[in-house]
Amino acid sequence: MSIDRIDASPRALARLEGVVYLVIIILGVVVELVVRARINVPGNAAATAANLRSMESLWRFGIAAELVMVICTIVSALILYVLLRPVSKDLALLGTFFGLVGITIEAAHSLRLVEALFPLQSAGYLQAFSPGELQAMVSWSMKAHGQGYGLALLVFGPAFLLRGYLVYRSGYFPRALGVLYQIAGLAYLTNGFSLILAPQLAGRIFMIVAGPAFVGEASFCIWLLAKGLNVDKWNQLRGAGAST
Repeated sequence: MSIDRIDASPRALARLEGVVYLVIIILGVVVELVVRARINVPGNAAATAANLRSMESLWRFGIAAELVMVICTIVSALILYVLLRPVSKDLALLGTFFGLVGITIEAAHSLRLVEALFPLQSAGYLQAFSPGELQAMVSWSMKAHGQGYGLALLVFGPAFLLRGYLVYRSGYFPRALGVLYQIAGLAYLTNGFSLILAPQLAGRIFMIVAGPAFVGEASFCIWLLAKGLNVDKWNQLRGAGAST
């Protein structure tokens, strides 16, 4: 199926993007607040390992949910490219590249979530380690995933800035959505660089930037679901680009 056939109905495509985006947001909230916050006990490796052992099924559900998010994000990247390319094909493509690199980093670090389960197995080679060392391995894997996830968001930052700019310039989306989307991008960049440059402040910075990032993404998602886009202006801009 060619992209020309995919973008035959831009409003339906915009609403499909809203649905995909909603799935990503819901799964992200569930994974963070229901799975990880319930199992991971910061600063207490023994309690974290005990929680993981007793709630292994919940943890595996969280891994599966994150992989579904990866799949949905790849689908979202294609849809956003189609929706935004009438404004600037080159910038839309660049935003797609940033998004795909970011989701690749996230997918790679999702393996750390599986790795966290290994020290709790009954394999013979694990007898070489003390219980404390095995508990530390669990927390190590979880922390490594968190760092990788933060770096993935850092790479997502430019994608949000580029897409927000295209939304702002489009004329078929409200300009305010573009601004909010760019604020989300700045939030992710700030969070990602804080993990590298000021790790002792990263937790506080994340709490500050999480709100604006959520507002930016949720606003865009809600608008796509409720309104889609202005089809006449989208077609007009697309036609103008095709004729040049």
